[in-house]
Amino acid sequence: MTINVKITISLKDGMLDPEARAIQHALSNLGYATETLSTARVFNVGLDADSAETAERMATEMCNRLLANPVIHSYEIEVI
Repeated sequence: MTINVKITISLKDGMLDPEARAIQHALSNLGYATETLSTARVFNVGLDADSAETAERMATEMCNRLLANPVIHSYEIEVI
């Protein structure tokens, strides 16, 4: 059975986010003042798993082994 998971990877607090800074600057130039802005990557993954718990475990392994750098990233996994 295919179970869909949504993985959101973002920088941990205190990490520099130059992409967000550039977007915030561009928005300011367009007249949109923002107090804060951060970026994140979202992966929508369909996993062949027999349960939601197995899919979540697989997604966690994917984050720890490839998708996220545990030193600078945090991640959230949502089984959809």
